[in-house]
Amino acid sequence: MAIVVFEDLQCPQCRRVAPILEQASKTYKIPLVRHDFPLPMHNWSYQAAVMARYFDSISKPLGSEFRDYIFSNQLEVNPQNLRSYAEKFASERKVDFPFVVDPQGKFAAEVNADRSIGNAIKLEHTPTVYVVSNKNPNKPYVEMKDPSQLYQLIDAMMNQ
Repeated sequence: MAIVVFEDLQCPQCRRVAPILEQASKTYKIPLVRHDFPLPMHNWSYQAAVMARYFDSISKPLGSEFRDYIFSNQLEVNPQNLRSYAEKFASERKVDFPFVVDPQGKFAAEVNADRSIGNAIKLEHTPTVYVVSNKNPNKPYVEMKDPSQLYQLIDAMMNQ
């Protein structure tokens, strides 16, 4: 089993749902698989996703922690100060943050690959959250429509 989310770091609903997903992952001891799906109308989410991929390259937990840090500061972040938030995050964790984050375009390609997956499955909103399981091959995933129902959804998938 796993929780799979397509999220946009500038999306207010993604910010509200992120701690719920993280807690459910810990409670049930199941992975939380995060996919970047920056929306075109958000003016800094794509760059934040690229930065998150940089931190992922150091360690996946660090990348997740950066995403949560950005969510927790989302209301103050803007295109002009995003980099300073990333630098502060890196400094507090004693991690280097390069002047050019993605010189080869590798991290942007990873974000674009996630976005392509989202487009291929015709995502309509962020966050889009699925609870996935290999227990029932006829119904390997269920979309979470209401965050307050997440635990019931996981329980139902576990009991199949």
